[in-house]
Amino acid sequence: MSILLRNISFLDIENEEIINNIDIYIEGNKISKIGKSLDVDATEIYNGENKLVTPGFINAHTHLGMSYFRNYADDLNLMDWLNNEIWPIEAKLNAEDIYYSSLLSIIENIKSGVSTFCDMYYEMDRVADACIETGIRGVITRGLTDIDGKGEEKLEEIDELYKNYNNKSNGRVKVYPAPHAIYTCSEDFLKEITRRTNELYDGILHVHLSETLTEVNDCKKEHGMTPIEYVESIGMLDSHVIAAHCTHITDREIEIVKDKEFYPVYNPSSNLKLASGFTPVQKLLDNGITVAIGTDGDSSNNNQDILEEMHIGGIVNKAVEMDEKAVKAIEILKMATVNGAKAMGFENLGLIKEGYLADLTIFNLDSNSFTPRNNLISALVYSANSDDVSCTIVDGKFIMKDRQILSLDESKVRKIVNDRWEDIKKR
Repeated sequence: MSILLRNISFLDIENEEIINNIDIYIEGNKISKIGKSLDVDATEIYNGENKLVTPGFINAHTHLGMSYFRNYADDLNLMDWLNNEIWPIEAKLNAEDIYYSSLLSIIENIKSGVSTFCDMYYEMDRVADACIETGIRGVITRGLTDIDGKGEEKLEEIDELYKNYNNKSNGRVKVYPAPHAIYTCSEDFLKEITRRTNELYDGILHVHLSETLTEVNDCKKEHGMTPIEYVESIGMLDSHVIAAHCTHITDREIEIVKDKEFYPVYNPSSNLKLASGFTPVQKLLDNGITVAIGTDGDSSNNNQDILEEMHIGGIVNKAVEMDEKAVKAIEILKMATVNGAKAMGFENLGLIKEGYLADLTIFNLDSNSFTPRNNLISALVYSANSDDVSCTIVDGKFIMKDRQILSLDESKVRKIVNDRWEDIKKR
């Protein structure tokens, strides 16, 4: 299978520029050649006139199975929201519920140009099945807690998940452990997860960290340290850490992590909606820290639209810093592409470059969002929306073409989710 994107414009992240009228030849699952008027035999030729191709976007932190809870429990602080609303209804979900809600979330991700997601939830075998079925690339992380006394059972579950799914479907599925948070895991449990991460799971884990002031203050009371100081003290920072939120990371903590494999994931919509605070993104970037971006789950966002996330993330920091130059559009685009790839542990993803995985997003430039075509880098962050995404390519294959998801029937998935939700509420 080969695809030739003929006469297309593309986003060159490394050189921070748009290259016009170029051919991109995809052979197998990789970008084989980039150049003018390529003379190649391709199975399919795609007309790139009035189109812009970017690296496929990476949603670096989400909870796909929570699409049932979109607009279900709003205008609450995090701990009330979790304890009184989300966790009780979540307890009613079964594996098939999560499979269908994950399908719905994956559809929304694909339609906003996402080629890779990083999901933290449970019943993750069914999430992996949804990933394989739709053709998207997925980092599958089983949320782990032991406050319910079932920590050992969950560790056995992640072992089985890793054995059955890691590197499946041409390597599109990666499996890592995910201690949910320091307030849902005992210290011994966190240490055991860290040990297993380094010995069994490629050294990569995914965790919520420093999300709220309550988490920070409780950690200080219990351990005499801030959350990042605490996880450093138990050895977690010796791993490759995908750290969701980091809303209240301190200057001292930045010094601790800046030379480590520590990847904060910025979740602007969720942090704003739950009044968690503002991640100091510009300060993290100034210290050479690789920041990724994610939507978080539908219950706290309330959508899976990475372009909306990029837009909000691109403007809110300017107001917070009182600096119109803070977190420029190109930095947001890096967070959603090459930075996200590094955070996920990929070395050949997130750039349009020969030899890299062919995960690409194609925008229709013949739209209001891109008219007039003054600065396409700015347009991608400040004016584009998911309706402008024409195609999504993953692993060298179209998984959405001309706004049509190719692997399943969207309307059927929506109906099933609606029907199952009515049943869930009666359980």
